Amino acid sequence: MGKFFVDRQALVSELEKLRAQRPFLKMVFTNGCFDILHVGHVRYLREAAKLGEILVVGINTDESVSRLKPGRPVNGEKERAELLASLEMVDYAVLFQEETPYELIKSIRPDVLVKGGDWKKEEIVGSDIVPVTLSLKYENGFSTTETIRKIRSLPA
Repeated sequence: MGKFFVDRQALVSELEKLRAQRPFLKMVFTNGCFDILHVGHVRYLREAAKLGEILVVGINTDESVSRLKPGRPVNGEKERAELLASLEMVDYAVLFQEETPYELIKSIRPDVLVKGGDWKKEEIVGSDIVPVTLSLKYENGFSTTETIRKIRSLPA
C-alpha cells in the first residue's frame, strides 16, 4: 500500500532519501482529480506504474477540482487520496492545490511524466522539465463525468 502525503515537503524528503539509497531509481509521475475512481483510472495507473519503479500520483484538492469542474468534487480530497494510495501500483499520493501540478513536478523531479490519452503530449503540464513525457492509451467508455450522468439519470 502506498503512502498518502498532505505535506509536499515531507514527500520530497522521502523521495530524496529513496534517491540517495537507489541512485538509478526511475520515478513516474501522473496527476488528476480522480473524483470517482473507475476501471479506466485503474488501468491507466497500472500502465503508468510499469514505466518505472516508483509511481507518484498528484491529486487536485477539493478547491482545485471545483475551479476546474463546477459542482465537483463528489468525493473529498482525503478520501480520494486514501483510495489512490491503497492501490497496489501507487507508491505515493500527494495533494496539490494549484491550478496545475507544475510546482509539484519541479519539486519531486520525476523521470517520466504521464497523462491519459485524451491529452496531447505538448499540452501536458511539466513536459518542458521532465526527461520523458508520455500520453497513455485512453480507455473509451470510462469517465467520471459519464458515471455522474448515469447516476443522475436513475429514477429516484
